[in-house]
Amino acid sequence: MKMHLWEVLGIEKPILSAPMAGAAGPDLVAAVCNAGGYGVIPLWGKSKEQVGAGIDELRELTDRNFAVNLNLSFPYEDQLEMCIAKGVHGVSLFWGMEPSAIERAKAGGLTVLSSVGTAEEARTAANAGADVIVAQGWEAGGHVWGKVSTFALVPAVVDAVDVPVVAAGGIADGRGMAAAMMLGASGVWIGTRFLASSEATIHDVYRNRILQASEADTQWAHNLYDVAWPDAPHRALTNSTSQDWIDKGCSAPGKRPNEGEQIGQRPNGDPVVRYQSYTPLPETSGDVEAMSLWSGQGVSLVREIKSAVDIVDEIYQTAKGLLSSGQTAL
Repeated sequence: MKMHLWEVLGIEKPILSAPMAGAAGPDLVAAVCNAGGYGVIPLWGKSKEQVGAGIDELRELTDRNFAVNLNLSFPYEDQLEMCIAKGVHGVSLFWGMEPSAIERAKAGGLTVLSSVGTAEEARTAANAGADVIVAQGWEAGGHVWGKVSTFALVPAVVDAVDVPVVAAGGIADGRGMAAAMMLGASGVWIGTRFLASSEATIHDVYRNRILQASEADTQWAHNLYDVAWPDAPHRALTNSTSQDWIDKGCSAPGKRPNEGEQIGQRPNGDPVVRYQSYTPLPETSGDVEAMSLWSGQGVSLVREIKSAVDIVDEIYQTAKGLLSSGQTAL
């Protein structure tokens, strides 16, 4: 019998925070967990010791279940072993389909969430033992694995597997959550809405662009912000970098305008170059507007900064009201 998402994750509200690297720190993830949802913290790319420290830091802020996000296209084995050693509740595996990674995590006692872009990938993940499938649609912000829209992908995945499916991409309010649930999703995975949470660790320039953007102000590209992460399609807000790139013919890496130019500095003093895959942090300096400002197409629904707790509650209560009242009429 198919288990409910709340049983698998041990949560009260079927809302998961996306692992927005750089933007989703311990405060945001803990707030989502403490609000009854399920937080996912991005710790890939860090040393084994840093992963352990990150888990410990988060546990000081919440006693609820959470998952650690790992990127399968980068070395992940040491990080996964630390997650097992620390006994975290779950791991979120993305950017690749490796049944062996799912099997190792399961053998280590972890709950596995696997992000997919097609129904066939969902079958592969479920057959390997994944407990939850995250169906990520093309509308999603940040790095986008597939090319199918959320509301076409979700029912296809739901029909393909016998485990809970979480809808991701373009969902930023209770209406989107209710719509996803009507298509068979057991929960939703939300990123862009949480960029406007008081706990998100992003630069004010970035946050203000999110609050002002329309649904048409994002751009999907295969290899625009590829420095430090090549061959990884993504969606971000249009800005001076992307517009200049378009105006000059969308040239390939190595031939792009002002390529290699330093446009800012990280808080630790390391340079940020044009076309770098990088989330601007509050202390980032330089031309922040020209950096990779990740965003999904649901950005036009984001117009107010609120606490993560209030965001979770607002989305949940709105969706619950719509689904229980049957407001849709034919």
